[in-house]
Formats: sequence, C-alpha cells, structure tokens
Amino acid sequence: MSENFPSYLSVDYTDGEGEEPTDYPSIEHKIEKAIEVTKIGLEQYQNPAVMWTGGKDSTLVLYFIKEVAERYDLETPPAVFIDHYQHFEEIKSFVRHWADEWDLDVIWARNEDVGAYVDEHGLQPGDDIEIGALSEHNQHHVRNILEYEEETFPFLLDTYVGNHLLKTVALNDALESHNIDGVISGVRWDEQEARATETFFSPRHNPEIYPPHDRIQPILHFDERSVWDAFWHFVVPDTVQGYPEDGYVPQAFDDLPGGITQEDIPVSPKYFEGFRSLGSEISTKKSDEQPAWLQDIENTTERAGRAQDKENLMQRLRDLGYM
Repeated sequence: MSENFPSYLSVDYTDGEGEEPTDYPSIEHKIEKAIEVTKIGLEQYQNPAVMWTGGKDSTLVLYFIKEVAERYDLETPPAVFIDHYQHFEEIKSFVRHWADEWDLDVIWARNEDVGAYVDEHGLQPGDDIEIGALSEHNQHHVRNILEYEEETFPFLLDTYVGNHLLKTVALNDALESHNIDGVISGVRWDEQEARATETFFSPRHNPEIYPPHDRIQPILHFDERSVWDAFWHFVVPDTVQGYPEDGYVPQAFDDLPGGITQEDIPVSPKYFEGFRSLGSEISTKKSDEQPAWLQDIENTTERAGRAQDKENLMQRLRDLGYM
C-alpha cells in the first residue's frame, strides 16, 4: 500500500450524506450517478477491485464498471470473490461462466487455514472448529479482535466468528496481498439498516482493523426494484445478443424471448427460483416460488431469507471490515 494513502485521492467522503433512494427519482437519475461514482473510482484509485458475489447488486456494479471502462478507455479492475466454502454451487458456476464471458480477472479470496482444517477433519456445516488448532493469524482475530473466549466455534458462515474468519479475514488478506486501495461494492442504503448511512466513497483507514482502503459504492442509491429495472431494461439488453432493446421482463425460466435461455443472461438462476438475497447454501431460504423481481418487493423484506443471527450483528461485523 502506498505510504501516501489516502493523500493521492481527491474524493468527497461526504457525497451521499443524508440522502436516500428517493433523491434519485428515476432509473436514469440512478444510472447517471452510478456512472459518475464508478468513473471516479476507476480514475483515482491506483489498485481498485470490485467485490463480486454473483448476486444481482455486485453484478450490476460490474456492468457499470465495464461500461465506464469501455467508454472512457480505463482499465477494468479485477473482481474479488470471497469463497467461504458454503456457497450454492450454482453461484460459483455463474461467476466462472461470466468471468470467462466478460474476460474478468478473478481473485478467489479464501481463509485457507480454516479450509484446510475443515478438509482434514471432514467437517460439515455446524461442526465445531478448535480455535487452538488454527494459525496465529486466525487466533489473533478470534481472541484479540472479536474477544471470543470459547474453545470452539461452529463451521457456519452466518455467525459472529464464522462470518469474520470466512469472509472478513479472507477479504482483508486479499486486500493486503494485492495492494488494493479501493473496493468497489454493491452495497445499497435500503438493503440493511447498518448500511443506511453509508456514503458513495467511504474510508476504511484504520490499520489496526483492516488494510487501509476506501469503499466505492456506485449503487448506494438504488433500491431493490430499481436494481431489477436496471437489469431487464439495460444490463440484459446490452449484454445479450437478440434480447429486445426496450427490455422484456420474464415471468419464469422458460419465458425468455427469441430462443434465449437462462444461461445466456447475467442473472443468477437462484433469483429465478425465488431467492431474493443470496447468502450461504446452509442458511439462505427462498422468499417465494416466483422469480425475485415478481415478488412483493415493496411490502416485504429483501433479506428475510438470510440467517438473522448475522443480520442482527451487522453493524458490529461492518465495524470489523465486513461489507
């Protein structure tokens, strides 16, 4: 990391302060702002990377990055995929497929130490991991940062220790090893209460907690409905040859136009199945039998299908470096 960080930047860390999605009333207003933030991110940061989960939000951010990079002759940054060992296999397949289609460099961030312990002992999700058997690096995080005193913790992503080791530590290690100074993410104001006060450029400069970097958040001002509007009226028509230019909203897997199949479009099959928010395979449930964009988005909670233990700890997890 540059010794001058963050003095080589001239970003407005207050941009978006006190705002909400309704301050950007149309999809065109939202897209214009997303492009502005993305352009600043690609121009000003020396080693940016985009967080990619395979979900709708981070894939929308990738779309803006590709559009901005092509329009302004800028370099497309690598994508960071946190492999926490409890993914739906369809999500990893989706990421591999579209990384190849879009010629993306993917950094597969993993907590290899925890993964090796799981493999060695043949663990299944929910089985206990002995903290004393992990590396000094992981033990430091558990004992000194999390101040966790038990001798074991369950191999589950959506818990305090599990989430921190499998996601946050894996991310921070990747940031450090790749000298990443700007993390472009798909965080949104309306998605989770702990994210409601974020700004478009959000500093993470405390070296005691994480490698110093900024979070660049181009779609903060999108709500869930506008994310899907952007997909069906912009992302998919621009990406998929033969898709109607004025957009088309499918009602099911088999309701795509012109012989196009679900595999042809950059939308995870899990959303077609009824999932609205994608977490671990173990703890995430579908919200309905209808595709995500056809559900009652305005009157129900997007992350209700996620394990609520982690949701309730979100602010503390984010203070420690979680997205």
